[in-house]
Amino acid sequence: MMEGVSLVINDTEKVKGCCGENVGESSTCACGPGTVQDTNSDTGTAIKTTTGKLTYGNRFDHLLIRLGYKRNKHRVEPGLYALGTPTQDSPVFISANYTLSFDALRSSLPETDAYILVLDTKGINVWCAAGKGTFGTGELVHRIEATGLKNVVTHRILIVPQLGATGVSAHEVRKLSGFRVEYGPVRASDLPEYMETRKATPEMRRVRFTLRDRITLIPVELVFIPLPVLVAAVILSLIGGYMAAAATVTAILTGIILFPILLPWIPTTDFSTKGFIIGALSALPFALWTFETIQDASLWMRYGSALIYMLVMPPVTAFLALNFTGSTTFTSVTGVRKEIYAHVPTMARMLAAGIILMIVLAIIRYSGGM
Repeated sequence: MMEGVSLVINDTEKVKGCCGENVGESSTCACGPGTVQDTNSDTGTAIKTTTGKLTYGNRFDHLLIRLGYKRNKHRVEPGLYALGTPTQDSPVFISANYTLSFDALRSSLPETDAYILVLDTKGINVWCAAGKGTFGTGELVHRIEATGLKNVVTHRILIVPQLGATGVSAHEVRKLSGFRVEYGPVRASDLPEYMETRKATPEMRRVRFTLRDRITLIPVELVFIPLPVLVAAVILSLIGGYMAAAATVTAILTGIILFPILLPWIPTTDFSTKGFIIGALSALPFALWTFETIQDASLWMRYGSALIYMLVMPPVTAFLALNFTGSTTFTSVTGVRKEIYAHVPTMARMLAAGIILMIVLAIIRYSGGM
């Protein structure tokens, strides 16, 4: 098909895709993967089309997301999407405009004819956007009006992800738009079963944070640490030697890799103390090794050298552990704030005390006062 020429198929005028590709071509731009721009000739509503099939390009994009590449740039264009060949009676699902959220929804419904109303969440997933307010009542009502959804479907039911419930007030949406909100299951993969009965089982309502889910988070954190870790390791090696550098790397990797893997099995209920515990366990071998290897030093020097690791490593691990609070159901916004105010000052004091002690002992050692 030549550029600029429209094609009428089944009373729907298909024009050039929203990113400039010809009709029928696949797109991986901001409009959303595999979408083209439609205009419904009966309602005059702009509707983009998509499919339930994920391409290799989509999967590669998902890999880039997991690796943290252009973290806030993976988004689809807000608006109304036709999945399959929906009619006026087809269900309407609500999604964030984060690529992973949108793709998880459409790929879970490969044989379903439906509409997907995508909210402008600034490229943030449903759960986080609901907490921030971008996946919220105001944006949902605005998007209903902007897309002319009332003219597209005859029913007045919206299926909203359960994790979006904190941002969407069902009674306010109905009052302002006339649409009734129906909260679907937590995971998009449960939608086919849910659509058969329109009832969510207790298992569908349960938010799971499995080992696989936790491991998925690790690469995103790892991408951002090489340079800071290298700088910190070099600086501490100049002060405390190669063991100090090794301890720095260990404390950071413990917080980023071991913590999410072991999270459910670490005692206590908050992330900070969990981080302190696993950080202390990772520091213990360094402390014991140091105490045993500097036999030619005075007893207080041996104890002081060992204490450095117990002061420095646990707060570093605990601080990194706080990064995972937004990925779990183990805590809440108020719980995170409480942890920050209660434990971050302690982390800072421990870290500062450990570094000061390291510098003092290094000065004493190099001045021959061992």
